[in-house]
Amino acid sequence: MPYACIHRKRSVRHTLALLGYFTSEIGYTQAMRYVESPGRYDPCATYAPGEKAFPPWATIPSWQDLAGGRRWHFFFAWVLVFNSALYLLVSFVNGHVRRDLVPTRAEISARHLARELWNHLRLRFSFGQAARHYNTLQKLAYLGVIFVLAPMMLVTGLTMSPGMDAAAPWLLELLGGRQSARTLHFLTAMLIVLFIVVHLVMVLLAGPLNELRSMITGRFTVPPDSSE
Repeated sequence: MPYACIHRKRSVRHTLALLGYFTSEIGYTQAMRYVESPGRYDPCATYAPGEKAFPPWATIPSWQDLAGGRRWHFFFAWVLVFNSALYLLVSFVNGHVRRDLVPTRAEISARHLARELWNHLRLRFSFGQAARHYNTLQKLAYLGVIFVLAPMMLVTGLTMSPGMDAAAPWLLELLGGRQSARTLHFLTAMLIVLFIVVHLVMVLLAGPLNELRSMITGRFTVPPDSSE
């Protein structure tokens, strides 16, 4: 099966899994308050009757159910882990990471990064054949999510599991306890949400029909060079 086809199917699965992951995360927060770090660890600090953190339509489940929300959250989390592991395996085998994501030395120079950042701020996007490749900011963002934020979210999530703590107590020592792990888990999750929001905004600004069509069908129309 061609890599492009695998990548498109993985993207659809990943999108659905991310939606379930974050809605289930906020779903079980409807039944639970969080104590800010530093502070004590109290997994049973319930909300007052009738008090909710998020509207029911935005959560899985839509009612106050800590156990049910956690089960859904873990289910989608492992779907994400499996899907991401498959993506990394295929990407390393076919050279996608090395060929398309790792920036060259010239691309990470201060002058080049400043120019790309300035072009993005002015909403000047790539055209011609350059539009077929990731720019440096995209490469760094993807590498940061894949190799920093995603592993951090997985490790901090496992550290909050009592069963995992019994099997690997060094995780608690590494992250400074469950409460610190929880804080890092939510910070990491919010950074991934920020990445997704920026990603969607850039898709809309760059031409949503062309971008969405390329994600679903693999057919991408190269934007013409405005100087021609």
